[in-house]
Amino acid sequence: MKHTEKELLALKGEVNEMWRLVLSQLEKARQAFFSGDVETAREVISREKRVDAYELQIDRDCENYIALYSPVAVDLRLALSLMKIGITLERIGDFAEGIAARVIEDDLSKFDQQTIEELQLEKMFDMVITMLSDGFVALESENTKISGRILAKDDEVDELYRNSFDILTKYLAANPADIRRGLKLLILIRKLERIGDHCSNIVEEIVFYVDAKVLKHGKKE
Repeated sequence: MKHTEKELLALKGEVNEMWRLVLSQLEKARQAFFSGDVETAREVISREKRVDAYELQIDRDCENYIALYSPVAVDLRLALSLMKIGITLERIGDFAEGIAARVIEDDLSKFDQQTIEELQLEKMFDMVITMLSDGFVALESENTKISGRILAKDDEVDELYRNSFDILTKYLAANPADIRRGLKLLILIRKLERIGDHCSNIVEEIVFYVDAKVLKHGKKE
């Protein structure tokens, strides 16, 4: 194995470790939200510094690899993709931390549970977690056929996000005392929608690396 190949494998390994951590953060944020578990929420917030540290290390190591070895073709695409994936994973980690913060505030546990069910928040959480998990498999296996499935889930997440406006508007019109909680809930739903977008961005980077195709902006068309 060439020295440059070892360097690339090491970079990929760092990204995989970060990916597992961020996936765990998102799963724990989900658990904390639906159980009202403040201790789990605090754990998510305390581990955010590790996520940030991974992103800085990956960014630095990718830059060093490009500077030292001047890679071309697939090796360059991989290094660039890993750098961007690291940045995107850090943003997903930020959203997981934000969800955990809502649990600690303890406002949303008092929100109307029937409306929570109508908003299909469990489905939204499950879909973005699946998207992030499938993205990990796509990079590991270099199988871009999974990309279509992930992008389709993003469309479903977007639809649930759009539907949430009508659902919350109807509920808050009848329950104005809950407006503050309702706005906080909408912000949380927006975080889930953004996580879906970031999972799609990761898939686009994997397709760029493996197939040398640029999907960015294409799905909007």
